[in-house]
Amino acid sequence: MSGMKKQRTDLQRATNVVYQAHHVSRSKRGQVVGTRGGFRGCTVWLTGLSGAGKTTIGFAVEEYLVSHAIPCYSLDGDNIRHGLNKNLGFTATDREENIRRIAEVARLFADAGLVCITSFISPFTKDRNDARKIHEIAGLPFFEVFVNAPLEVCESRDVKGLYKKARAGEIKGFTGIDSDYEKPEAPELVLKTGELTVNDCIQELVDLLKEQDIVPTGVTEEVNELFVPENKLDLVLSDANILPALSITELDLQWIQVLSEGWATPLKGFMREREFLQVLHFGTLLDGGVINMSVPIVLPVSKDDKERLDSCTAFALEFKGKKVAIMRNPEFYEHRKEERCARQWGTTCPQHPYIKMVMESGDWLAGGDLEVFERISWNDGLDQYRLTPRELRQKCKKMRADAIFAFQLRNPVHNGHALLMQDTKRRLLERGYKKPVLLLHPLGGWTKEDDVPLDWRMKQHAAVLDEGVLDPENTIVAIFPSPMMYAGPTEVQWHCRARMIAGANFYIVGRDPAGMPHPETKKDLYEPTHGGKVLTMAPGLTSLEIIPFRVAAYNKVKKAMDFYDKERYHLKTLEYFLRSIKKKKEFAKKKSSSSLKYVHLCT
Repeated sequence: MSGMKKQRTDLQRATNVVYQAHHVSRSKRGQVVGTRGGFRGCTVWLTGLSGAGKTTIGFAVEEYLVSHAIPCYSLDGDNIRHGLNKNLGFTATDREENIRRIAEVARLFADAGLVCITSFISPFTKDRNDARKIHEIAGLPFFEVFVNAPLEVCESRDVKGLYKKARAGEIKGFTGIDSDYEKPEAPELVLKTGELTVNDCIQELVDLLKEQDIVPTGVTEEVNELFVPENKLDLVLSDANILPALSITELDLQWIQVLSEGWATPLKGFMREREFLQVLHFGTLLDGGVINMSVPIVLPVSKDDKERLDSCTAFALEFKGKKVAIMRNPEFYEHRKEERCARQWGTTCPQHPYIKMVMESGDWLAGGDLEVFERISWNDGLDQYRLTPRELRQKCKKMRADAIFAFQLRNPVHNGHALLMQDTKRRLLERGYKKPVLLLHPLGGWTKEDDVPLDWRMKQHAAVLDEGVLDPENTIVAIFPSPMMYAGPTEVQWHCRARMIAGANFYIVGRDPAGMPHPETKKDLYEPTHGGKVLTMAPGLTSLEIIPFRVAAYNKVKKAMDFYDKERYHLKTLEYFLRSIKKKKEFAKKKSSSSLKYVHLCT
């Protein structure tokens, strides 16, 4: 076949065609592509040897950008050869045509306003330069990224076994073995994947996109803490000593902890009226993109305190005589309690425990920027579990987690919970994740009187890990400081988004999350499946994939917990025994030795 002429791929074979201009401009398209506005179309061209890490980085960056509401699509070499380029082989001519087609497709994606990531060996300088030229002619940014791993590193990885076959002569013309790879001379970025972690590579690539104004700087500010910097603390404390003070409740202090640690990012303090109205009516913050925020985080004040502080530009917040924060530029607005309750809870029942507190609180709300002096501590022997979002992110990074699946609970772990968490880990491993880490994240703020106390829940969680029901090596147990509002599907969005801030990218939703029986009728206040359904539709939760609740039961035939599939099995056939956690809660509430005995029965 050596006598065949090389096919010219740069020829315009069709002559009776005229390029048609779009009616929609890129800037106009950028207003509706994604939720952040602005045209961000570009191509990131990943090039390197087979096994260098192009696909891993490409998909990881795609996941990262999409989770931050930046539209992105990753084109992978193997995937493209299953479809668009399945008629091409690996001759020099076919490789050239392969790259030309990909460059044209990438240009279309970029022109549509997406960040297009291509993961192709693309070994020849001329082909890569042609790809760049295609974008330059179209006026689109093109970033060449050299994924640089030494040949010996790529061979040691050799997941597909291709290097072994090439060395054995079973594959001819394999790049790096008997076909040259021409290293980029002036790429926009070099990623040394033999030395850097995947997360490090993601960060370097995202930094490049920030420098080129593709990714807005504020988008990747993950956690907005409200603590006073150490070098300014003395000055702020001096201010606090001369400012008027407002006495706050323990519930208020819990919300200050939530705000100061960054769980409610991007809030800078208790909600002002504009934020309060957005949350109450739309379930989102709308200034700066669509940000899910389903519950008001507000500071009630009395009429007397409002009149006393109305003209102040700042005042201190004081709990049991100790100043904990300053509120700057405060704004006072009416606390329309009945309307708030009707919208937040879907009921105004005065026997609802949190609604009762709302109705008994102040008639005004104070919103403003917070400066918090130090971390809130409760000195209850559990503070070491109260990890902030930044600390959780750092811990997961140290553990080299590539998937973080979070599970919130306000009750002891029962066997159904355990099975769901075990199954989630199994499914993540099957999807190709190497190190999925469970964030077991019990709620640690205010709860109603008949819920199991936090200290006993933490003992039970420890027993679950000690018994090996959950993998202690790949589980983080931490306390989520938020109070419990029992607001059902409205509140579960808050629970989910807070874990997103902490770095979770999978969230397990339980049955009737954040629900409770109606105080008067004793029926479920919320339909038990609505929480999970709402999460799959909620705006602004792009970083997370929702893992829905599945009914678990004890299968007497298998003599083990199993997921109950009513479509497949009949109860009498498999003799399922559906377990209730009611008895467990009663045991745990007794705070006696029988509590821990029951823990072992359950696990």
